[in-house]
Amino acid sequence: MEPTHTALIIEIPAAEPAVNAHRTALDRAASWGVPAHITLVFPFLPPDKINDDTLTAIHQIAAAETPFDVTLDSIGWFGDTVVWLAPNPAQPFIALTAALAARFPQAQPYGGAFDETIPHLTIGHDHPRPTLEAAATAVTRHLPITTTVTSIRLIAGAREPGDNWHPVADFPLGP
Repeated sequence: MEPTHTALIIEIPAAEPAVNAHRTALDRAASWGVPAHITLVFPFLPPDKINDDTLTAIHQIAAAETPFDVTLDSIGWFGDTVVWLAPNPAQPFIALTAALAARFPQAQPYGGAFDETIPHLTIGHDHPRPTLEAAATAVTRHLPITTTVTSIRLIAGAREPGDNWHPVADFPLGP
């Protein structure tokens, strides 16, 4: 299947044991093959607009941020419809997103739909609140989850079921 979209994410493999079953049932992106992650920019550029200049710019932005430890230690909500894990600290994610959005003004996080971008790892969305609460309770038993963030990942795929999202490139943090 030909990719139709790209995204810049921070993959969080350490969260998979806690969230995988819930994301599989409750997060549409998991059905596309997107791993547990914190989004920096989605949608990013169309796949046919990714070129050497794009990759170089992302590399430069990643190189300007040093690797950092992050702990997923609390549950957050967007209204009654989205439950997520909050990263602590959130600031490095905010800084990376701001740098990417400034460099690629045509690719604003979530298409510019929100005034503020809140870093988060989605557990589930668009299911009944009691279902999402049960997932949140189950995930809470695994907290805190601590990991070191060392790179930004560019992924590409289609917004439909199937394991069709795949890494395009990784950009290490730090010089």
